[in-house]
Amino acid sequence: MSYSPHAAATQLASALRGFDHLFANEISSAKKVFASETDPFHLVGAGCLCFLEASLGLETSKMSEATRLLSLAEAGSRTALKTAAKSKSRASAAFPPGLEYEIANADTVVLLGITHALSESYMGYLQCIYAMNSAHGKFSKLYKTVFPNGLDSHTTPSITPFSWTPSPSLSFFSIAGRWGPGSSSPASSSTSSLSPPTPNGTLSVVEAGNPEEIQNLKNLIIAGTAFGFGLFNLVFSLLPKKAQSVAGLFGFAHSRRLALQALAVSAEYAAEGEVHGVFAGLVLMTYHGVVLLLSGYQADETRIIREYEGVVRGIEARYPKGALWILNRAKILRMTYDSESAIRVLKGGLEETRKDAEGEHSEGFKQADTLLVFELAWIYLSQRHYIESAEAFIKLTELNSWSHGTYYFIAAGCHISLAHSDGAQRLLDAIPNLLDKRKMGGKELPTEVLIKKRLTFYKEKQKLRGGDEAKFAECIRISPADELGIFWNTHNRISPSIAEAHIKDWSALSPPVGIDSPYMARPPSTTTPDLDTPDELALRLLLLGIAHRSIGCELTPYADNASACLRASRQLLSAAHALQSSIKVSTWIGGLAMFELAVLDLKEVEVEENNEKNGNSINPGLSADLKNRWKKALESARIKLDAAMALAPNSVDLSSRLDSRVVMLRDEIGMKAEMLGVTA
Repeated sequence: MSYSPHAAATQLASALRGFDHLFANEISSAKKVFASETDPFHLVGAGCLCFLEASLGLETSKMSEATRLLSLAEAGSRTALKTAAKSKSRASAAFPPGLEYEIANADTVVLLGITHALSESYMGYLQCIYAMNSAHGKFSKLYKTVFPNGLDSHTTPSITPFSWTPSPSLSFFSIAGRWGPGSSSPASSSTSSLSPPTPNGTLSVVEAGNPEEIQNLKNLIIAGTAFGFGLFNLVFSLLPKKAQSVAGLFGFAHSRRLALQALAVSAEYAAEGEVHGVFAGLVLMTYHGVVLLLSGYQADETRIIREYEGVVRGIEARYPKGALWILNRAKILRMTYDSESAIRVLKGGLEETRKDAEGEHSEGFKQADTLLVFELAWIYLSQRHYIESAEAFIKLTELNSWSHGTYYFIAAGCHISLAHSDGAQRLLDAIPNLLDKRKMGGKELPTEVLIKKRLTFYKEKQKLRGGDEAKFAECIRISPADELGIFWNTHNRISPSIAEAHIKDWSALSPPVGIDSPYMARPPSTTTPDLDTPDELALRLLLLGIAHRSIGCELTPYADNASACLRASRQLLSAAHALQSSIKVSTWIGGLAMFELAVLDLKEVEVEENNEKNGNSINPGLSADLKNRWKKALESARIKLDAAMALAPNSVDLSSRLDSRVVMLRDEIGMKAEMLGVTA
C-alpha cells in the first residue's frame, strides 16, 4: 500500500476524536473509536489508553494487555514509516514524508519501555533501558529535523519567561508570535516559522486537500517532537545522581531548562486537542505540582503557580469534566493554602464521575478518578480531618491494586490521632497479610519495607512496657500517618492554626521537649513517658521543627512570634539530627532533618526579603546586605544537602525519595543564585 498524506490525515482526525473522549473521561466511547480502525494512529490510541489504565492505577492485569496493544502499534507504525519513506508524496513541504509515523513509532517505544518497568522485574528494567535508549535516539533525530534552529523563536503565551533571563538570546520565548509576527496561535497560519530542511533530491509535494487535515499533521509533528524531546530531558534531569551516571553510559544528556521549554511549546497545542500537547500539559502540571509539594523551597513560587494555572486553565477549558484536570486544579488550591476549596473541587469531580457512571458513559475513567480520592485522602490528613482521611485511604483499596498495606497503615495512623486504638489495631493486624499478597517478584515497595520495620518496633515497645503484645497500638503515641506524611511533605503547606494544633499535640507527650516556643504544651510528669526511645524522640523533634517553620514563615497573624518559631525550628531540627547515632530503626530521620535545615536556611532569608520589600515600596530592589545574606544561605543550604545525602545510602528507608527532593532543591538554589546574579 502506498503512502497517502490525505489518508494519514484522515486517520489522524478520526483517532483524535478518540483522544477527545479519553481526556474527557469517556473511556467506553474512546475504546470504540480506537477499535474502529487498525491504522497506526488508532493502534497507538488503544495502546495509550490501556497504558494509562495500567500506570495510573498500577493495575498489573492491565499491563500485559497494554504491552500487547503497544507492540501492535509499534509494528504498525514501523511498517507505515517504511512505506512512506519510499514515497515522493509528502504532507508538507517542511517535513519529510511519513514523519508523523516516525513520531507515532517513538511514542509507542517510550510507552512500551515504561510498561516494562512497571512490571518491577529485573528483565523489565533491562527492557525499559533498551527501549528508552532507542526512543532517545529517535526523538533526538526528530528534534534536529523539526527544530533545526532550536526553540527560541517559539513563544508560549501561557508560560512566561523567567525574570532573571540575562539576555533576549537566552530567553525561553521571543516577543514575536510563534508562527511569525502578528500570529498568536498555531492554527492561525499554515506556514511554520521553522526553517524547512532541504529535501534530498526532487520530490513532488502533495498537500492534503483539506487545510484542517494538513494542519493536524503539522501540529502532530511539531507538538509530538517537542513533547518527546522535552519529556526525555526532564525525566533524565530528575533522576537521582546515581541513576544519572548510569544513564550517561548510554549517551543520555539532559537540560531541564530546555526540557521545560520544549514541553511548553508542545503544550500550546493542547487547546486544539493535539494529543501530545495535552500530554505535555499533563507532564508540566505534574512537574510543577511535585516541585511545589516536595522541594520545600521555590526560587520563584509566584511564577510556578502562574504557569501551572495557565496550563491547567487551557486544557480544562476543552475538557471540563476530565478527572486529571480537576485533580490539578485542586492541587493548585492546596499549594496556595486553600485546602478547603481543594476538597470541594475534588468532591465535586467525584460527584460528576458518579453521575456519568449512571448515564451514557457508564465505564468512566476509574484510574484517573482514583487519583482524585488519593489527593483527597492526603488533603484530609493535612487538615486533621482524620475520620474522612481514614475512610478515603480505605476506599483506595477498592479502587486500585497498589500497596493496600500502606493505605491501611496511614488509616491506622488516623485512628491513633483520634485515640481509637481498637480501630487502629484492627487495621494494623491486617497489614502483614496485605503485604504478603502485594509482594511481586521478590521485591517490596520502599514504603512496605519501612512499615514492616515499624510494626516490629511497636510490638517490641509494647513488650518492653509490659503490655499485651496483641494490643501494641496502645503504645503508639505519634501517628504513623504523620510519620509517612513527612515523606509526602504533608506538614509543609498548612495554615498556622493547623501547625499550632500539631505542636500542642506532639509537645504534650512526655518527656518534655526541652526546647521552648510560644506554642509548646507542658506534659504532665510521669514515671512512664510516652516516648522512651531515641527513634520516637527524634521523630517528634523532626515533626515539631517542620511545624514551627510553617508558622515562622507566615507574616500574619503570627508575625509577632515568627522569629521565635524560626529559632525554635532550627533548634528542633538540629536536635533531631544530633540523635542520629542513637537511632535504631528510623535511620532516615538524620538525613531528612538535615534536608529540612537546608530548607530553613532558605526560608529564613526569604522571610527577610519579603519584609524588606513590604517595607520599601519606593525601591523594591534587594539591599547589598540582603543579597550577601542570600549568598551565605545558598552556600549553607548546599552544604547541608551534601550532609543529608551522606546520611542516606541505599540501605536507609526511602532514600531515593530524599535523593529526588535534594535534586529538586539544588535546582531551586541554582535558580535563585542566577536570579540574584551571585555564585554559591
